[in-house]
Amino acid sequence: MQLHRVSVAAMLAAGGAFCPAAQAQTRPTPPDAAASAPKPADTRAEQLKRVEVSGNASDESIRKASTASKIVITREEIDKFGDSTLGEMIKRLPGVTTGGRPGRGGDIRMRGMGGGYTQILVNGERMPPGFSLDQLPPEQVERIEVLRAPTAEYGTRAVAGTINVVLREALKKKLNEFRAGFATERGRISPGLSWTRNDSFGDGHAYNLTVNATRGERIDNVINDTLTHTVATNGDSLLSSRGRSADDRSSLNLTGRVQLKLNATDSLAIQPFIVSTRSNSSSQLLQTTTPSPNPRPAGFFDAADTQGDSRFTMARLNAQWQSRLGPDTRIEARGGLGRARGESRSVRQESLAGAATRQQDDSTTSRDGSWSALAKLSHNLGGDHSLVSGFEAEGTTRHQNRITLVNGAPQPGLDDFGDDLDAASTRIAAYAQDEWSVGKQWDFYAGARWEGITTQSSAATYDARNKSSVFTPLAHARYKLDERGRDMIRASLTRSYRSPQLQDLIARPTINSQVPHQANTPDRAGNPDLKPELATGFEVGYEHYLTKGGLLSANFFARRISNLMRSVTALETVSWSATQRWVSRPQNIGKASTAGIELEARFRLDEYFEDALPVNVRSNFSVFTSKVDGIPGPNNHIDGQPKGTANLGADYRLRSLPLTLGASLNWTPSTTIQQTLITETTASRKAVVDAFALWAINTEQSLRLSATNLSALDYFTGSVINTGDQVITSHSGGPSYTQWQVRWEMKI
Repeated sequence: MQLHRVSVAAMLAAGGAFCPAAQAQTRPTPPDAAASAPKPADTRAEQLKRVEVSGNASDESIRKASTASKIVITREEIDKFGDSTLGEMIKRLPGVTTGGRPGRGGDIRMRGMGGGYTQILVNGERMPPGFSLDQLPPEQVERIEVLRAPTAEYGTRAVAGTINVVLREALKKKLNEFRAGFATERGRISPGLSWTRNDSFGDGHAYNLTVNATRGERIDNVINDTLTHTVATNGDSLLSSRGRSADDRSSLNLTGRVQLKLNATDSLAIQPFIVSTRSNSSSQLLQTTTPSPNPRPAGFFDAADTQGDSRFTMARLNAQWQSRLGPDTRIEARGGLGRARGESRSVRQESLAGAATRQQDDSTTSRDGSWSALAKLSHNLGGDHSLVSGFEAEGTTRHQNRITLVNGAPQPGLDDFGDDLDAASTRIAAYAQDEWSVGKQWDFYAGARWEGITTQSSAATYDARNKSSVFTPLAHARYKLDERGRDMIRASLTRSYRSPQLQDLIARPTINSQVPHQANTPDRAGNPDLKPELATGFEVGYEHYLTKGGLLSANFFARRISNLMRSVTALETVSWSATQRWVSRPQNIGKASTAGIELEARFRLDEYFEDALPVNVRSNFSVFTSKVDGIPGPNNHIDGQPKGTANLGADYRLRSLPLTLGASLNWTPSTTIQQTLITETTASRKAVVDAFALWAINTEQSLRLSATNLSALDYFTGSVINTGDQVITSHSGGPSYTQWQVRWEMKI
């Protein structure tokens, strides 16, 4: 059940009905009054095109009706800028940042918190390993729901918040939409096609099918510099790499939904989801060491050439059954099965003065399975009082085979770990939530959720098992300052958690073969004893809804985190080497706190200036602060968290031409984070300018020209590691690039 109720006034304002227990459905079209009116005797058989009026709940009506703080991005808003990835679209939301180079999407972070603090869902479910939101084309998305505070129904693995991506729905409204276009970056052409079909059949049945095919090419210049200062000798050594990398990727995505009306009280929805991607990559690097070592250490090289390819295929089938047991009681059951297979291989050839010195061949094959089951009971106690309780279970399995050959022979030191790995994770959860109104102005929500997670993995000579459970009570409240709900205050007091990733729990090491081996090139290994992080959170926000659409809002949040997980690099005695090695391993290091303010303004310019054009303005500004106990300041912040982020955008449809113009600016300052006692990391600022022009050829066709990352700034990440014996300063990255896109859109 969505965490909201919609009043009659909100439904009228939205122009359609919204049901809290199911996805939004299109209201049946009323009979055409013009068709039934009598025609004058002298009127010829003049046919008037039927105008079909239908509506779903708008983003503002859903947001207003929610007790907990929620932001909703509808299909109309997703289409507005025509972004090629969801990451590029989501980055404009208040408090949201993305990792990686500008214009390239990347991992999505709410409140600037990286490393798994943001819960990402697709249709309310976590996706299996190997899948990322950038693999999901925006054309397949119906809406995006952003919950700033956790709720019992959506789950509490959401310290920073939850982003739920809802795929296209089987609406009764007929739609046949085709899109074709291409993007270009540095002269490389990336074509794309998509087709969406909505229709109804039989007695109350409906279906949706969306197919998307893309092919993309990218070329990046690569710059890597590492300066090592040895304290004992007061000497410096500079290792520099210059080169380029290329990536050629093609993908095919299919989503569908069949909505069957079984009888007057029961319905069944079946939803397949298929993703298939293939990519080929290459990189060429030239490496220089100043001064040149004498004598040269074993494994020294001055050039490296890497070729790689990967394949990933995922198929998932979900089914959802809903039944109305009575006028006030509903039951829902949902289940899903998924399978995924990934294959990758890379061959790295190192050479010195043109002669081959070392070849490393890595190949990995993985097979993933996933299943999920849910049962939910919703009961209305009368008026604005409802109870929801549910039980969930999900599981994932992985079988992985990894083979590493160095000069044609197995990599030394890893014989004890074997090439095969089996891992599994099982999660069960039970929850209950109570939502009620007191008078016309107060709304309350109380909920509780318990989750238990068991993970286990095994390889040739070791087994690891981890078991944890978390209980999370939740409370939300909303107060309307006026009966129409144009001004309101929200507050939340919650508990949430962050669970270890499966790969962080697996102790199997990954060897870094780079020469020289030092603290900035560590081996990596897991930690089976990791505990989940727990966070106590507080939110309070104010929202003011404007008369011409739009809103002004301010939101404050704070989190207190215990059992903070962080990767720590240390010199260890290991089983895979006769000498000590630097190893990066995740650990629970203590407590941390974070807080911030998020400001948002969405309005039409003529709301404040009487003679102004009706330009739609969207802006937000967020400020963050955080502190990790036990790490020296002043930069002892949460992983990846900048001091703030800002967005400013506007769009306007010309009155004299069928042309809509829009532009936006996304800004994130540079960051410096003290990761551990010995490691400090940095990242460049981002200032990403996007723009678009949409020409409406007619009511069925349009042509779009868009540009992503017009500012095209250089982007670097770096680190400073002080081991006491050495100070290692490194940075890597390169320039970013502008991507142009042309797309033709047609509705039949």
